[in-house]
Amino acid sequence: MSTLLQIPARLWQSPGHLALLLILSLLGLVLLGHEGRRSLQMLALGLPSLLWLLWPLRQRHWIMLRAWLAGLTLFSFACDALVRAFLLRQYQAAPDGALVITASANTTPREVVEYLSSLGLGLLPSLALLLPALLLLPLVLRRHALLSMASTASPLMTRRAGRWLLLSVLLLCLLGYLSKPWRRHHPLLFWPSWVMQIGELRQSWRDQQAQRELLLANAHAAKPVVQLNGPSTVVLVLTDSVNRDNMSLYGYERATTPKLQALKTELGPQLLQLRHAWSVEPGTLASLSGIFSFGERAPHDPVGNTQHLLALARTAGYKIWWMSNHDDLAVDQQHAQLAHEQEMINRQPGRASASLDSELISGLRRALEDASTQRKFIVVHLLGAHPHYRLRSPQLPDRDHVFEHAKDEVYQQMQIQDRPLWLRELRQDYDAALHYHDGVVAETLRLTRGLAAPRGHAAWMFLSDHGQEVGHSITHAGHSPSTQAGYRIPALLWRQTPSFDQAAAERPFRADWAAWTLAELLGLQWQGRDAERDVLSPRYAWQAPSLGAATPERFDR
Repeated sequence: MSTLLQIPARLWQSPGHLALLLILSLLGLVLLGHEGRRSLQMLALGLPSLLWLLWPLRQRHWIMLRAWLAGLTLFSFACDALVRAFLLRQYQAAPDGALVITASANTTPREVVEYLSSLGLGLLPSLALLLPALLLLPLVLRRHALLSMASTASPLMTRRAGRWLLLSVLLLCLLGYLSKPWRRHHPLLFWPSWVMQIGELRQSWRDQQAQRELLLANAHAAKPVVQLNGPSTVVLVLTDSVNRDNMSLYGYERATTPKLQALKTELGPQLLQLRHAWSVEPGTLASLSGIFSFGERAPHDPVGNTQHLLALARTAGYKIWWMSNHDDLAVDQQHAQLAHEQEMINRQPGRASASLDSELISGLRRALEDASTQRKFIVVHLLGAHPHYRLRSPQLPDRDHVFEHAKDEVYQQMQIQDRPLWLRELRQDYDAALHYHDGVVAETLRLTRGLAAPRGHAAWMFLSDHGQEVGHSITHAGHSPSTQAGYRIPALLWRQTPSFDQAAAERPFRADWAAWTLAELLGLQWQGRDAERDVLSPRYAWQAPSLGAATPERFDR
């Protein structure tokens, strides 16, 4: 035992041993944040400043410079490793992946604080690793500097072979800096470049006017026409983060959608429930880009010859409304600004916004009653079940929400799956949000039927941009690019006449093809229309998308 206790003391008395301790710390950080060959590349980038600690120095200014350089290297690698490990664990994504880049560019500093606060206890493991390291690092480096000024060279450096070995390793590592694919991943180069990339993407969103003009020019070139006689009104209700597996309309054990179920019974074949609907993107921006571009444009791709549904409808003679409960610069610039009328009710951006979707109902009523045009296309963009789930339904101080203390079959099944208490409570909050959301969605359909149908052709479509993982297959709540819950969405259609062929209900459906079906509801015809992607068409030809690791064996269940 006494021998074991002497080891830390010896370590603290030798600059060489302290240097080796720091090198081992670097190795641990590299393995935490990277895998495979990339970890070897990162180790080569981080080693030079730490290997310098083994070289004998006498001049105080060089010793202090070396200590600062080693400290900066270890601090940057520690932050880099923890961020990468967090993103990999939560989203199976790298910081320079499209999911993280677009989400970061579309996030304000306030939203970052709210997001971190929403993680709560989930951040404790990372902080438990980071804070002690940050406190100990200056002490270790200061001790190494004092010992270097007072002591002779380490045994390794007293031998010529040792010095040549150190120089050889240093030169080998420095070769990594000559390779740009290696060099760009150094934290001190990667993260400043990452910040610049975010800024450039934000700037491109702020300057979308030229792209909108090009989309309108593309629409004019396609010469769209409306093949419907008389007035026409189509309402598209887009929601956020709704997983169809949590809707009792789709067989969920909790009664989360009683009003939509009642409408399904009342309307019969007029209401088409697409039972196997999928988003092809786990995030809002990419999903909306696919939806409105007929599946042909990513969120930050050049316009090229692609079409935008709103531009086509506008060119064909529809008056466009965009009303939203999102405060979102990217969505506004890429889509909402193509509408004639915009109504944004949410003035508190971020996850802490308590703006309720029901506040859009009055705006929808006004648009439906508007007598200035006979052709209307109204987009209603709901917050749906976007985290925080508890804020997506009214906060009632005098009573709990509808599933607050539910110990039902859903709760018991999550217990069997060993889902922690906090995740079971989040599922209750999520289901309560869907229960409230059910009333809003049902009301949009009632208004469309009551105010638009008596005047002529009327149609309505409802779908979610993407799904949500709330303990369905992993212990996680939120967006999920790696599980099917992140892509499973509801999709409903209604039109006054003719009734739908109910065989379409069993066809697999993908959200990025939704514009082809909306074009059918709008009665649009243009050069390049593809009936094989319209789920209502007899010519519909399903093509399975790739959802990465979440791709199911079958899409028809």
